Amino acid sequence: MANAVTSVCCVVLAALVVVFAQRRSQQGGRIQYEKIGSDVTMQCGSLGDEASVTWKVNGTDVKARQVQEGPRLVLMEVDPSSNGLYSCFENPNGERRDQIILRTGTPPTEPAVTCRSNTFPNGFYCSWHLQRPTNIPTDFEVHVKHNQKTLEVQRDPVHKNRCHVKFPQLFSTFKYRVNITAVNALGRASSGISFDDYSIVKPDPPEKVVATPVPKNVRRLEVTWNSPSTWPDVENFPLKYFLRYRPLIREQWQHVELSDSTAHTITDAYAGKEYIIQVAAKDTEIGTWSDWSVAVHATPWMEEPKQITSTTEAEAILETTPSPAPPSAKPQLGSPLGGSSALLWSSHLLLASVLLSVMW
Repeated sequence: MANAVTSVCCVVLAALVVVFAQRRSQQGGRIQYEKIGSDVTMQCGSLGDEASVTWKVNGTDVKARQVQEGPRLVLMEVDPSSNGLYSCFENPNGERRDQIILRTGTPPTEPAVTCRSNTFPNGFYCSWHLQRPTNIPTDFEVHVKHNQKTLEVQRDPVHKNRCHVKFPQLFSTFKYRVNITAVNALGRASSGISFDDYSIVKPDPPEKVVATPVPKNVRRLEVTWNSPSTWPDVENFPLKYFLRYRPLIREQWQHVELSDSTAHTITDAYAGKEYIIQVAAKDTEIGTWSDWSVAVHATPWMEEPKQITSTTEAEAILETTPSPAPPSAKPQLGSPLGGSSALLWSSHLLLASVLLSVMW
């Protein structure tokens, strides 16, 4: 048993050593980025053309389509399966002379850029994404200008492809210009947009939407909500709201636009039907409507059904109710039909008959 445990421990330890060695060797290798579909040439260190070498990939023989030219390995039409750690060993002593980590990918395309202000009048943010992945590390350069001045850009700590910019002034007649450049080892591509500050204003959806039935009213629902917490100054930059609702049994929405109220009573709900309700927000003068809030569900108030006893049920109750036990019939002394009186009378008659028979 001890020998078996020792053998297992040795195997596990050997595996860990191999993994560690591979990771250590990969860390020491230089990275070579190449475009998918191209022919790739890898040079074994500084060896001359007359050198003879053997190439390995991830510790095994190279099986991809290839051509070896002295110390160089040429891979034909590489793809993501060609990625790996390539090592070259000088013949005949087998000394390792170089390591290359091959990573295949594509140059970036023009980023798609959008900008929005959900914290007006404080500032705005811009986000971007590539139309297709590059499969290799890609960075982004961000430049924002307003009235020929470069503005400070803060990269978002959570969202990699997002930045934040403060408004230098409000209701400016000059447009903002945002340029995003995608850069990786295989190329670079840029795109940009221009806009007025008021055109990108779009609040976040209202929060904490609650719908409750109105007691004693079968067609009313009371809906309340809060303005979005990201909107910094509701007093000076008020919001208006758009409420939509429908019963689950129908597809058509009903709409109500409200000035600056954060409550509304639905008065035309169908009795007993469950409703779905959402709210959107918008600056009262500029920008566009927010996305819809999280949907809430509610059903108008319904009266509790009362239990009614029918005539048939009442008759059944009367028929099945047991009658009270009759009072016990106690014998009455002197009653001609009582049991003890009848026996006494019979005994008197018998005694008289006996006396008469003796006398005769």
